[in-house]
Amino acid sequence: MAKARRWMMVPYAMWIMLFVVAPILLILYQSFFDINGAFTLENYRTYFSSGTYLRMTFNSFVYAALITVVTLLISYPTALFLSRTKHKELWLLLVILPTWVNLLLKAYAFIGIFSIHGGVNEFLTLIGIGPRQLLFTDFSFMFVAAYIEIPFMIMPIFNAIEEINPSLISASRDLGADNFNTFTRVIFPLSLEGVKAGVQAVFIPSLSLFMLTRLIGGNRVITLGTAIEEHFLVTQNWGMGSTIGVILILMMFVIMAMTGERKNKGEIK
Repeated sequence: MAKARRWMMVPYAMWIMLFVVAPILLILYQSFFDINGAFTLENYRTYFSSGTYLRMTFNSFVYAALITVVTLLISYPTALFLSRTKHKELWLLLVILPTWVNLLLKAYAFIGIFSIHGGVNEFLTLIGIGPRQLLFTDFSFMFVAAYIEIPFMIMPIFNAIEEINPSLISASRDLGADNFNTFTRVIFPLSLEGVKAGVQAVFIPSLSLFMLTRLIGGNRVITLGTAIEEHFLVTQNWGMGSTIGVILILMMFVIMAMTGERKNKGEIK
């Protein structure tokens, strides 16, 4: 039985090696070469000594954190509501449905919505406010990014809330706790693993956004993802682009370690 189980792991291991480990090793290898193909450490020196790259790193963290916070503030109450409503499957389908639409199509749809002659400005004109420049702003970028990432925050939180034993909530009420104390002392702590999983699912991709920064942010939002795209597709400096990619991967591992599940030392196994 154990031998059969090991053989079943072979396709998964091959998939991980070919499409996860091998690309990471390739990026790491390429980061040690300059634009002329010569071995060098200059790419890393340039990254850590350049105010531009450090500013991009800071911007990436700030925007990713803001997107994650906004998404969490919307997603947690939504997940809590979904866990208490009827027809959960239908509501979950409506939450997941936008993820079936291509990201590029959604971006172009929001370009039409936020443009000067788009639906939002038509509504603002109708109520007497007048058209506003909404596209190519921080607001539009944050709004669209949060909209795209919301399903990936809702689902793990919803699953964590669903796994909470209802008898624990009933016991809290029986002991005299009000709704606020029940939430802060029972529901939220027990759903914290879902929150961490949601933060990982949103924060890590948000670090490397580049399509939305161009189409929605109008290049006003500059992140590491934008820099990687520039080096690979415009300047053809694959070594520098790979260096930034390595830094980004290391950041992602740090975030995963910070938000990962921790086991207590005294836990009985």
